[in-house]
Amino acid sequence: MGSLDLTGRVALVTGATSGIGAATAELLAQRGAHVLVAGRDSSRGDSVVAAIRARGGKADFVAADLREAQSVRQLARRAVELGGGRVDILVNNAGIYPFGPTEKATESEVDTVYALNVKAPFHLVAELAPAMAERGGGAIVNVSTMVAAYGALGMALYGSSKAAVELLTKAWAAEYGPRGVRVNAVRPGPVRTEGTAGMGDDLSVLAAQAPAGRPAEPQEIAEAIGYLVSDAASFVQGALLPVDGGRTAV
Repeated sequence: MGSLDLTGRVALVTGATSGIGAATAELLAQRGAHVLVAGRDSSRGDSVVAAIRARGGKADFVAADLREAQSVRQLARRAVELGGGRVDILVNNAGIYPFGPTEKATESEVDTVYALNVKAPFHLVAELAPAMAERGGGAIVNVSTMVAAYGALGMALYGSSKAAVELLTKAWAAEYGPRGVRVNAVRPGPVRTEGTAGMGDDLSVLAAQAPAGRPAEPQEIAEAIGYLVSDAASFVQGALLPVDGGRTAV
């Protein structure tokens, strides 16, 4: 049977200074991975790293602005350096999720959403997956959303960017899977994080539409990611795993 243990592996997690990313970084470190915590806010990043180290885990912060392709590629190279020449696990978690009418979206908003949600994962995979394939193994998990699976009022921009990520997940599974690199995605529903705090009661209303009837905690999404990057998921490739309390099932 496959193991959840990640001892000896190097994991790069983007958007890891808070929310799902921080919970994922902490979980992967608990399971033995050397985690590279990527984000823009160095103080929050250092806090996540300190918490991991306090529990006996191994982690380093890597600063990166994922809106610029050059910065994304520099992040990948810096991660390889910090990882001792390798990155075995990539979690593309960083992203933004503005909601609102299509006609109200500005050109800069559209560009930023696609830069962060689509282009950054694309460039990271381009930089890191070939070396994983050369070594004959690796795992990539892209964080999508349940609104990539169905049309939702006010979520055209965000949902469409994540729908692109879901197609990339399948295409990368076809491209790199034969050489041992497993590529999958998780599709979270509403999650209580610092980033969704501003939604207030709207988050609970959205969550109430699902059988679970409540928002998720970041750790619940992290557990799904932890499974997908582990040997326990050795035969899972190109999958889109809903972690949405059952919303897309009903």
